[in-house]
Amino acid sequence: MKKPVTIVMVEDDDGHARLIERNIRRSGVNNEIVPFTNGTAAVNYLFGKDGKGEARKGEALVILLDLNLPDMTGAEILRQIKEHKYLKRAPVVVLTTTDDCQEIKRCYELGCNLYITKPVNYESFANAIRQLGLFFSVIKVPSAAT
Repeated sequence: MKKPVTIVMVEDDDGHARLIERNIRRSGVNNEIVPFTNGTAAVNYLFGKDGKGEARKGEALVILLDLNLPDMTGAEILRQIKEHKYLKRAPVVVLTTTDDCQEIKRCYELGCNLYITKPVNYESFANAIRQLGLFFSVIKVPSAAT
């Protein structure tokens, strides 16, 4: 039996995190959401204390990643994920306020699957997250390599 997909949300803004989760739920996605407010905690969860990533081996993960974190950049986390033998197949959705073309290009080059710029307007942001929820409801996520 396949394990359900776990959504890992790395977002330091509590208001954005609540909005993301609420709109994912409104879209009918009831998967577990594991939230982190900083990169260090997220990296420890994803790769384990030893950094080997065996704790996530065989799990199906989707990672929502903000780029602007208090302790490290989301781009660095993205790079680590996409270079890791167990985690590289996990879809990563960059969800950030950064709309710089060079940063967007860099994230796609590092392997992000989707880049969403958080609109400043609440309704536009809520709509983008609802659409992301619909995306989650139909996406096929591979398990981390075994």
